[in-house]
Amino acid sequence: MNYVSAEEAVKAIKSYDKIFVHGVACTPTVLLDALTKRHKELKDVELYNVFTLGSADYAKPEYQDSFITNSIFIQGNLRPYVNQTRTQYIPTFLGQYHLLFDLNKIPLDYAFIQVSPPGEHGHCSLGLAVDVTKAAIRRAKKVIALVNPNMPRTFGDSTIDESEIDIAVWNDNPIVEISAPEISSEEELIGRHIAEIVDDGATLQIGIGGIPNAVLACLNNHKNLGIHTEMFSDGIIPLVESGVIDGSQKVERPGKIVSTFTMGTKKLYDFINNNSVIELWESSYTNNPAVIRNNPKTTAINSAIEVDITGQVCADSIGTRIYSGVGGQMDFVYGASLSPGGKPIIALTSTTNKGVSKISQALKLGAGVVTTRANVHYIVTEYGWVDLFGKTLKQRAKELISIAHPDFREELEKAAFEMFK
Repeated sequence: MNYVSAEEAVKAIKSYDKIFVHGVACTPTVLLDALTKRHKELKDVELYNVFTLGSADYAKPEYQDSFITNSIFIQGNLRPYVNQTRTQYIPTFLGQYHLLFDLNKIPLDYAFIQVSPPGEHGHCSLGLAVDVTKAAIRRAKKVIALVNPNMPRTFGDSTIDESEIDIAVWNDNPIVEISAPEISSEEELIGRHIAEIVDDGATLQIGIGGIPNAVLACLNNHKNLGIHTEMFSDGIIPLVESGVIDGSQKVERPGKIVSTFTMGTKKLYDFINNNSVIELWESSYTNNPAVIRNNPKTTAINSAIEVDITGQVCADSIGTRIYSGVGGQMDFVYGASLSPGGKPIIALTSTTNKGVSKISQALKLGAGVVTTRANVHYIVTEYGWVDLFGKTLKQRAKELISIAHPDFREELEKAAFEMFK
C-alpha cells in the first residue's frame, strides 16, 4: 500500500462532491482538517455522517459557502451550527440509513474512513465503527483512508480488503477517547429501577452516558445477560469479566457481544482489540427489528428529551430545535416489543438541568415524536417506573404523573383533568 500526505489525498476533492465521513472514534479528523484548509478553493462540498467526533471546524459559519454538513444524528460538535449554518439533519432510522446509499438516494463521490493497517491476508479492519460505512464504501466512487496502527481490529463484519482503498494516508495519532460521565444521584436511582425490570437471561440494548452506566452498575447480581445493541462503552467490561454477561441465552450470535459501533477509553479499546467475543456488524443487521425480536427478553433502554402524559416520546429535538436524532430508538423499541418477554424502556430524569419537567401536558410545538404512544411500554424516572402498554390515555396520564417530579404533579393533574374530564 502506497501512502501520501493528508494534504495530497484531499486534492482529489472538487466542488459539489458528496463525501461520506466515517464516525465516532473512527472519525478521520486528519482528512477533515486538511479538507477544511482548502475551503477557499471549494464550493458546496457535502459531507454525510452518522455521528462524528472532533472539532468539526468545517461546519463553522465562515466555511458555509464551502461545506454543507448532513447528519442523521446531531452530536455535540455540530449542535451549535444546526439551523444557523448549512448543517442539516436527516431524520432516518439508523437501521435504514444504508438504503440512502444502496438505493442511490445519495450518490457518493468519496468515502473518508479510518482503518487498521492490512493484516497478513490484506484485510483492514474498520475498527470501532461499522454502522453504514460498508454501504458507503460499496457505493462511493473513491475511498480515501487513514491507516492507523492504533485502530483496534474487530470481529464480525468489520473488514475490507486493502484493494478497496484508492488513496491511503498513514496516521498514528491516538484513537479519540470518551470518558464516562459522572453518574448523578437521579441517574443512580433510575439505574436501580431499571435493574428491577431486567430479567436474568435478558439481551440488552444499552448505550453510553450516565443512565446506561448507572444501569450496568446495578446488574452485578443478574445472570446470563447478553448484549445486542447499536453501541456500548466501558461499562460492560466488569460484567463480562464477572460472567454476568455471557450471551448464553441469545439466539442471534449466542455468546457474542454484538454492536455496530463503540466508543470509550483506551481500556475499552484494548479490551476489544482482537477479542473474538466482540462482534461489530452493519447497522442493517444490528438495528433490524426482525433480528432484534429473535433474542429472548430483549430489553431496550433508550433516553428521551420529553414525554407527554399520553406517552408520546420526543428524543430528537427541543421544540423545533434539533438536538440529537432518531438514531436506533424505534428500531429497538419495536424489536424489543416483539421479542418473547421483551421490554422496551424509555428512561429520563424527571426534570431538565434548569428545573423544567420532562413529563409534560403536551410536547413542545415542533417537537419530533420518535416513539409513538402506540409503541411505548416502560417509562422510568428517578421516581419509579410505569408500564403504559394497553393503558387508556387517561390511565397513562395517571401513571406518568406518579413518576413526574413532585413539584409538577399538581399542574399535570389539572391538565389531565381538562383533557380527559
